[in-house]
Amino acid sequence: MRSLGSSRTQPRNLSREEAAGAFTAILQGDESASTIAAFLVTLRWKGVTTEELMGMAMAARAQSRIPCVGMNGLVSVSPPQDGHETMPPLEVAAGLVAAAAGARVLVVSDRCVPPRRGLTAANVLEALGLSMTWDPSEAEDWVTKTGFAAVSATGLCPPLLSLRKVRGDMIVRTPLSTLEKLIAPPGAAMLIGAQNGPVLGTAVEVLKGLGHRRGVALQGPEGGVVPSVASRTRGIEIDGDHLVSVTVEPADFGLDCGSDPELPLFGPPEEGLGASDNPALCESAGAVTRSVLAGEPGAARNATLLSAALMLKASGRCLTIAEGVDAATKALDTGAAMERVERLRSLLS
Repeated sequence: MRSLGSSRTQPRNLSREEAAGAFTAILQGDESASTIAAFLVTLRWKGVTTEELMGMAMAARAQSRIPCVGMNGLVSVSPPQDGHETMPPLEVAAGLVAAAAGARVLVVSDRCVPPRRGLTAANVLEALGLSMTWDPSEAEDWVTKTGFAAVSATGLCPPLLSLRKVRGDMIVRTPLSTLEKLIAPPGAAMLIGAQNGPVLGTAVEVLKGLGHRRGVALQGPEGGVVPSVASRTRGIEIDGDHLVSVTVEPADFGLDCGSDPELPLFGPPEEGLGASDNPALCESAGAVTRSVLAGEPGAARNATLLSAALMLKASGRCLTIAEGVDAATKALDTGAAMERVERLRSLLS
């Protein structure tokens, strides 16, 4: 905190090593809740740098058990851990479709993460009669046998769970919302969601700095990994040593719709709660995914195909988004994606 300085007009950025040391102390439980909150708020108003995020990510990875290291054809998918409020989390449907088209997909998610406490892959999977796993070894086994798994970020890095209360008390989103998306297999291809603004460039620079040679950072609706079907979506691709601008225009693939998929409208949640605490919304999110896997046309299907195409492109299975859309459409229309659901269900029985 002293290194960051007390002046808003002349803050000092931390080095990678300083940021790693600070976050290691936080994860080890060496700091009070008030100090942690002050540190995170200071980073927020100062603006977190690439070096700071890299240092914090390195500290988090050092405290984690990470599955699927060195697995060929793997794409690690990092949607917002605090979830969605107005649109269904379609990363499960997209991941299953991409797996059916030949990729290996690891979705790193969580549930009831403050401050948003939105809907995530965990809610969708439970509505489908499946589950997210908290065990990294089990996640690797599921990816090996079915091509798909969703694993809890706090299962990979348990000390993150101890930060839930301070995050809820702070109310505002902090750099933790970006950091937790960076807990992923080293060197894996990545599809990561980013909020609007300069964080897109920061996220992709951090991924590149951490050694990821393939990947896409995407500014999907609500900071997600699913592109809009009502307007263009911006992103940046990592292709070896190069960073390439990506624009997903749904009309280019015949997948444009008048609006993005939406959840039913409900009254505002009680204080301290969110969409994931509403059983009706959780079931609705699951119903949307079931309809997509069953072949029902509409905005949710189109958005799923675009997201699956990005996963296939990031993993190297397809060279272009258009090729990915074709492969994803075939996997969905032949029932291969639904077959992945049955494989996962058999592993739980």
